[in-house]
Amino acid sequence: MSQQLIFLIYMEMESLKYVGVGLSAIGMLGAALGIGNIFAALIKGIARNPSVEPQLLKSAFIGAGLAEAMGLFAFLLAILLLFF
Repeated sequence: MSQQLIFLIYMEMESLKYVGVGLSAIGMLGAALGIGNIFAALIKGIARNPSVEPQLLKSAFIGAGLAEAMGLFAFLLAILLLFF
């Protein structure tokens, strides 16, 4: 194979790395939507029954933490794809 063809194949693989990083942003978008849905449901639940606020808050913060962790994992994956 000629050197030009090898260079083009290498550049195509490099460009696909950036496509993968862009697609990993979908994971971060999903985390943001998940957190928004969690707290929207929390507000609705407290509005319906204010006496269960402490129980709902505990569950909401655990759920938001897990959703945020998934967003951070997507970000970590994007950084790993970008630099390795």
